[in-house]
Amino acid sequence: MAKILIADDALFVRKNMVRILTSSGHELFEAGNGEQAIEVYKEQLPDLVIMNIVMPVLDGISAVREIRKINSEAKIIMCSAMGQQKKIAAAIQAGATDFIAKPYKDAQVLDAVNNILKLT
Repeated sequence: MAKILIADDALFVRKNMVRILTSSGHELFEAGNGEQAIEVYKEQLPDLVIMNIVMPVLDGISAVREIRKINSEAKIIMCSAMGQQKKIAAAIQAGATDFIAKPYKDAQVLDAVNNILKLT
C-alpha cells in the first residue's frame, strides 16, 4: 500500500486519520506542524500527504509550497474547516491536489485517498 504523511496540529485529528487509514493497510507518518511535515516528507518521501491548512510554526499552504519544491509531483490533500474558501483556493494555487472539509466522514477520506493514489 501507500506511504502517507498526516500533518495536523491537533493530535486527535492525526489519530483519527491513522485509525481510518490503517484499516486500508497504508504505512503512516505524522507531523504536528508544517515545518515537521517538510522534514518528514524529506525523510520518508511519502506517496501522499494529508495536511491541515491552519497550523503553528509553518502553515499548510507554506508547507505545500516547500514540499512542491522538493517534488513538483507531490500529491497533497488539504484539510480545513468549511468557510475558509480563500485559504482553500490559496492551497490549491500552491499545489494541493485535493481538499477535504472538516468535519469529514471516514468514507470521504478513503475516497479522496483512493482517487489520488489511482493517479500515481
